[in-house]
Amino acid sequence: MQKLNGEQRGATMELINDACENWGFFELVNHGISIELLDRVERMTKEHYKKCMEQRFKELVASKALEGVQAEVTTMDWESTFFLRHLPQSNISEVPDLDDEYRKVCSKTREPSGGAEELWTCYLKKAFNGTKGPNFGTKVSNYPPCPKPDLIKGLRAHTDAGGIILLFQDDKVSGLQLLKDGKWIDVPPMRHSIVINLGDQLEVITNGKYKSVLHRVIAQTDGNRMSIASFYNPGSDAVIYPAPALVEKEAESKEIYPKFVFDDYMKLYAGLKFQAKEPRFEAMKAMEANVNPGPIATA
Repeated sequence: MQKLNGEQRGATMELINDACENWGFFELVNHGISIELLDRVERMTKEHYKKCMEQRFKELVASKALEGVQAEVTTMDWESTFFLRHLPQSNISEVPDLDDEYRKVCSKTREPSGGAEELWTCYLKKAFNGTKGPNFGTKVSNYPPCPKPDLIKGLRAHTDAGGIILLFQDDKVSGLQLLKDGKWIDVPPMRHSIVINLGDQLEVITNGKYKSVLHRVIAQTDGNRMSIASFYNPGSDAVIYPAPALVEKEAESKEIYPKFVFDDYMKLYAGLKFQAKEPRFEAMKAMEANVNPGPIATA
């Protein structure tokens, strides 16, 4: 990331473009987020799980008889999670079970939004704003040891609904995989790196030039994997559609992606997260005639 501010900016942007176009995933180093903060977040997240969430997860596993399953489980994931909302309004003071020190640290997890904005063009910032600014929130997850990872996924395969996702993952316990050319590929843990992946909204805005990518988490038989995923998404009332400049630049292309209000997409996504994304886009296209275009974002 440091090279974005120097003579190598052009070459670095080309690397990012290549990663977005061909992978939908990449890892950032030298991102400017305090290493001390990352270490503190990791330590306290693991402590919080042991203190407040581990027993509840064990009780859930027992109630569902998950340890003795004999067939693949397709309706739930082997993960323990809680959610934080940072923008447009924080809910951190309302999240239960967080002690004061951890709550204070959690409030600092909004810092990666600056890293997300560094990767945006002016056009994307405006496109995501809506009337109240972008949405930014964090999913804090733990993936405990699983006795049957071949039958229960840590997290089932899906694409993310939003814009850009910044992931701080455990550097000792692996499990994240992405689908590339029909094969599942490991996203290796790298200490203090931030994994970036693209959501469905970037696919729409780029008219398919960049694609959101199927990914999943494989549970492990040993070790508890920590995952902190921050989602930088459009504002709820933001109108999302292919960027006119991209469509006009490619004279032979047509606007194949729909125009829709982000909140409408999220309502649909909630029930279809683990299904193919293409029917979601088609459903939004069917609603397109009722969408007020709103102000045009310009570079």
